[in-house]
Amino acid sequence: MPCPTDSARAPGTVLRGKLGDAAMEIHTIQPFLHYFGNVRERTLRVARCIPADKVEWTYAEGKFTFGDLLRHLAVAERYMFAENVQGRQSRYTAHGRELADGLENIFAFMERLHAESMEIFGKLSDEDLQKKCATPGGAGITTWKWLRSMSEHEIHHRGQIYLYLSILGVPTPPLYGLTSEQVRARSVSGG
Repeated sequence: MPCPTDSARAPGTVLRGKLGDAAMEIHTIQPFLHYFGNVRERTLRVARCIPADKVEWTYAEGKFTFGDLLRHLAVAERYMFAENVQGRQSRYTAHGRELADGLENIFAFMERLHAESMEIFGKLSDEDLQKKCATPGGAGITTWKWLRSMSEHEIHHRGQIYLYLSILGVPTPPLYGLTSEQVRARSVSGG
């Protein structure tokens, strides 16, 4: 089966899970802020495994480096998602070394922009979460759905960090405490 792309879907077609959107709705901001804080901490846990001398390494010319990925997460959160939920246009312009160079500076940059974003998100009322905002592409989306997509965006790029580290042979922490091998060893065989 070919890989589905946006252009391959019929106009107006929306992909939904079996449970629909109701299973993951954000009705009030505080539980989401707690959740997203945990998402970010898991991202930082694996990012701390990046060797300092590999921060600008990439697997292919023109692709994100580790540093680009981390700066991109910070800038997208603050200057795209946080701006859009306030009814403003995206201010995302760059994710390069000019923003923060070196691993420790990148972590400080991420921390600063994350704090700014969380302050903005923390001001959203329950009513604000139900309002529409515009994505950078001009599509209208309910604010809570835009915030949910921010989590998906972060998790997607965290997966890239895991993959890059794997390519380099750098050990990484298991996401939730056990590796897949440990889960298999502790599971009951289902044959």
